[in-house]
Amino acid sequence: MRKRFSPASRDRFLTRAARFIANRLIRLLAHALINDGTNVVYVTRPCVKHRTAMSIDVSRLAPEPSPPTMRGRDDVGAGLHLPRAVRHEAGAAKVGHMKPSWILTVLIFAGLVGGVVVGQLLHDPNFSLTMTDDQHAHATAVGALYFVGNTVFMGLLRMVVLPLIATSVIVGVTSVGDFRELGKIGSVTLLYYVGTMLIAATLGLVLVTTIRPGDAISSEQRQVAQQSYETNEGIRESIERGPQGVIGAMQRLVSEIIPNNVVAAAANGQVLPVIFFSILLGIVLTTMGDAGRPIVDLVTALFEAVMKLVHGIIWLTPVGVFGLLGWTVARIGLGVFAEAIGGYSFTVLLGLAIHGLIILPLICWIFARTNPFRYLYQMRRAMMTALGTDSSSATLPVTMECATELGGVSRKAAGFVLPLGSTINMDGTALYEAVAVIFLAQAYGIPLHGTVLILVVITATFAAIGAAGIPSAGLVTMVIVVDTVNGTLASMPGSPSLPIAAVGLIVGVDRLLDMFRTVVNVWGDAVGAKLIDRIDRKRG
Repeated sequence: MRKRFSPASRDRFLTRAARFIANRLIRLLAHALINDGTNVVYVTRPCVKHRTAMSIDVSRLAPEPSPPTMRGRDDVGAGLHLPRAVRHEAGAAKVGHMKPSWILTVLIFAGLVGGVVVGQLLHDPNFSLTMTDDQHAHATAVGALYFVGNTVFMGLLRMVVLPLIATSVIVGVTSVGDFRELGKIGSVTLLYYVGTMLIAATLGLVLVTTIRPGDAISSEQRQVAQQSYETNEGIRESIERGPQGVIGAMQRLVSEIIPNNVVAAAANGQVLPVIFFSILLGIVLTTMGDAGRPIVDLVTALFEAVMKLVHGIIWLTPVGVFGLLGWTVARIGLGVFAEAIGGYSFTVLLGLAIHGLIILPLICWIFARTNPFRYLYQMRRAMMTALGTDSSSATLPVTMECATELGGVSRKAAGFVLPLGSTINMDGTALYEAVAVIFLAQAYGIPLHGTVLILVVITATFAAIGAAGIPSAGLVTMVIVVDTVNGTLASMPGSPSLPIAAVGLIVGVDRLLDMFRTVVNVWGDAVGAKLIDRIDRKRG
């Protein structure tokens, strides 16, 4: 008979494998910190002592022009001013180009796939989201995945987010120079954000009213949803603490933008107050002229240092997304897509695909005059990181690195647009909230027509603006849309209201869908940065 591994043996194997991968990635991290993630040219020649190949980094040596006849494929070191000892043995050497960006892309993709596979192998069908990880059948392995993905990787990203936002916004504002130009750039940026979110919410409305996935929900499933909502204390408390209505959401947003203590707000991880303070400080430094130049130089140096740190942390992305996806799938499982809720999941994913692969590329091509799919390819690491971290704020360091280093976006545009977009530009969230509310109304047999549907689109857009760039924030702000719908239905005699407990229907699949809508959120930020960069270059 075929011998099977016991759960304890499998946990030990996975733990050792995670340690091995982490050890290799730490070495890659050190390599990235030394080489800045740029292309490194190596001259490889035999090493007699160790009977292996020895690599000499010659990428930083000054280039020397060569005649065209010496630049063939077999001319080793042509065009490079090499040391004499290296030139002497150049005939036996091989020159290769090692591209860390390619290595990192492959590793991140492997981490995503590996996380899904390992998570599904560890999935416990008896586990529910109301339980703690200690109650999981593979508690040790799940705890290790959470530690690697959330504690280590997400902790490092959160550590650099606020310093990166503060320095990048100040550098971006001071680079603009003229306050009037800053106002124009800010106006176009906000117009782009609101416009794309309205388009996304409208697209979600059209799809959910056409497909009507809520009609497949039975009364038994509605009862299970009620019980799931009542037993899930974390979701229930977050929803009850959330803002009430659109006015409440706007008041809360303004109160967060203007804090009593910006240092305390930064300590609590609030992004909007840091952005607002950095914009004001950048404007003041611009008006100071030469007197403010030392501070601008200091902030610029700090920004360069933080970006250097980001380059290193990015090399931990493969093991980070492996842990995060493995932990998520182990708790939820992929079977949720095959249930009756699968129609709702299909509608959301279809809308995200249309918006991310058709609408945003069209905007990028028409207004930014850029090949959108080449730009999407250049942003691939940010997209995969967004899928794994499920947080646009945590992905911000990777987004800025890809946009400036690979996408050709100026640091002035990226420093102003991307931090702001990671907080208030939520195309995927706006689409999701419109689909979710109408789906729940369909599931409970509540007809929505005309004015109510328009209110859903508008409210979903403003609710998405108030959503934080953290996992499952859209589930909390979705209550704003539900309250607006109920307020409108209350004015219609005989119309039933939509219970808040209805969100129990979508809680189980929300985390997985949130990963994909985070990808669309980050892609929308990147397109906005490219658009603003083109406008700024035309004016300059």
